Amino acid sequence: MKLNLQDIPRVKTISKEVFIRDYFKPQKPVVIEQFIEDWPAYSKWNLEFIKRLAGDKIVPLYDDRPVNYKDGFNEPHTKMKMSDYIDLLKREPTKLRIFLWNVLKEIPELQKDFTFPDFGLKLMKGLPMLFFGGTNSHTFMHYDIDLANIFHFHFEGKKQCILFDQEQNNYLYKIPHSLIVREDIDFTNPDFNKWPALEKAKGWGCELNHGEVLYMPEGYWHYMRYITPGFSMSLRAIARHPKTLGQAFYNVFFMRTLDNIMRRVKGQKWIDWKNQKAITNTNKYIQ
Repeated sequence: MKLNLQDIPRVKTISKEVFIRDYFKPQKPVVIEQFIEDWPAYSKWNLEFIKRLAGDKIVPLYDDRPVNYKDGFNEPHTKMKMSDYIDLLKREPTKLRIFLWNVLKEIPELQKDFTFPDFGLKLMKGLPMLFFGGTNSHTFMHYDIDLANIFHFHFEGKKQCILFDQEQNNYLYKIPHSLIVREDIDFTNPDFNKWPALEKAKGWGCELNHGEVLYMPEGYWHYMRYITPGFSMSLRAIARHPKTLGQAFYNVFFMRTLDNIMRRVKGQKWIDWKNQKAITNTNKYIQ
């Protein structure tokens, strides 16, 4: 069974004016294939290069275990030396991923290898983040807490990306007071008997190759699966649409606080209630 996905448009390269007109203003995703070939990173960045540069660093790792009430916000599941982690990626499939690893803080010298591109949006220059994963490792379907515009640059190998806009929320089994959907949904092969609303969801899909950049508009849901071992860098620009900006403010200052309080007060019962509510809410909507 397959989701209702249309291919994300692809362009070889793009001007700032065309990007703003055709993709930012209508809030549509796009893959730009040849935008960073003049970056040193384009020819230098691969897993072996990162291993040589940062092999001794201890890195936070995440897997696909379900959310537990004891888990802190973005708290890693384990840690490992970068050299050992990259050896693991190359040796065998693993679910362990690096998530939101700040380039400027962890490996400042990497900043020499890229420039902040001018897409017509003001990029947050203090937050270039790296993401690593091994064969078939994946993120849960989620959206970012600040609902930013995201430019996702991929390095080494292939990566599958599935996107939905916020208009699809009622079909995705969204967890209330959270940024994720039900974690037991397999978005590469969804069971429509168990999750019938997904048949109605309309999304976007692509495969990213080395050196390509994916633009994800404000608040887009995204699921990422590493087809082969590799890594990506995200640059972000603050949400510009007033409604989206208001929701981002709510997420950061109210929703996250409420969720943390309820985890402490109710424990796992709060997580279980939210998971059940995702099904109840979605079924109620489609009926």
